Amino acid sequence: MKIGIVCYPTFGGSGVVATELGKALAAKGHRIHFITYSQPVRLDSFSENISYHEVSVSNYPLFEYAPYESALTSMLVDVAMHEGLDVLHVHYAIPHASVAYLAKQILISKGIYIPVITTLHGTDITLVGRDNSYEPVVTFAINQSDGVTAVSESLKRETYANFEITKHIEVIHNFIDLKRFSKKPKDHFKRAIAPGGERLLVHTSNFRKVKRVNDVIQVFARIHKRIPSRLLMIGDGDERAGAEKLCRELQLCDDVRFLGKQDAIEEILSVCDLFIMPSETESFGLAALEAMACQVPVISSNTGGMPELNLDGVTGFTSNVGDIEDMAEKAYHILKDDQTLNVFKQNALKRASDFDINVILPRYENYYQSVIQNFTVAS
Repeated sequence: MKIGIVCYPTFGGSGVVATELGKALAAKGHRIHFITYSQPVRLDSFSENISYHEVSVSNYPLFEYAPYESALTSMLVDVAMHEGLDVLHVHYAIPHASVAYLAKQILISKGIYIPVITTLHGTDITLVGRDNSYEPVVTFAINQSDGVTAVSESLKRETYANFEITKHIEVIHNFIDLKRFSKKPKDHFKRAIAPGGERLLVHTSNFRKVKRVNDVIQVFARIHKRIPSRLLMIGDGDERAGAEKLCRELQLCDDVRFLGKQDAIEEILSVCDLFIMPSETESFGLAALEAMACQVPVISSNTGGMPELNLDGVTGFTSNVGDIEDMAEKAYHILKDDQTLNVFKQNALKRASDFDINVILPRYENYYQSVIQNFTVAS
């Protein structure tokens, strides 16, 4: 198949999933065309089956804001026409679903018929999409898609609850490449960062308000009082300064390290003992899945799709959003002795294997074929 993929090219979960999906499809012989405003961060290796099309936006002084949607629409039309795409797969509803609809209509006017699949990732539905200024467009664009997928059952339910959606939504969970995300032999790194054998806790995110990074610090502060431990904070964003300030106030600076954005995150996860994810909302929890694949159990909130991934009492524990005391107590239960910790680590890896890319990828391939076939019949 020739597949066009539209996504945000940043460190966000939707862009990571879209890029890894495209790379895996290319490895199986499909021809993949990434279309976005800059090269995706995970598109870090050459493949003869992958092409990247950069969307350039006019800087005409009339526009206060660059008309990215119009430029993207034009690029989609151009790539579809000249590369002979079989299907267009857009990730994150805003603005990609509406842009794809417009591109499809332009192509139809030229006698070219290409189905569009929209994948809903989370905040495009739970936060941004419910804004009154976007909701009518999001609803229309989803309903006009030829196929719609969501990354969790929770997100599917929330989409139906908050939008007047008439389309069937297929749940295809996020995935992990277990060849990349697996426990690496990095004991020398652990000895360097925890020379006294301290437990290593970790959090990774884009440090937005919804991630509740201050809760991570507060949970760690309570664990730190009971068990020798250190915390690694991976990522960057608006909430980082506040988290660093809280560390100073709680006198934790010697045992908390802010590492910024990291590419080889699997090497850091490999030496950690517990992942903390107290988010206000998570449609799936890709960062938690990456940790679990590296044998790191998870303490998370019980919001959104997290309970579908992090099995309470098995791969870690879930707590109500903001319940710092409960998270800390459950974290202590996991970390208090090696035997308990090792059981949770093995359970985390076993659960992660359910989301191996080799399990999930065929579901996408079959879904593409089904949408293409039904679209051809309908056309």
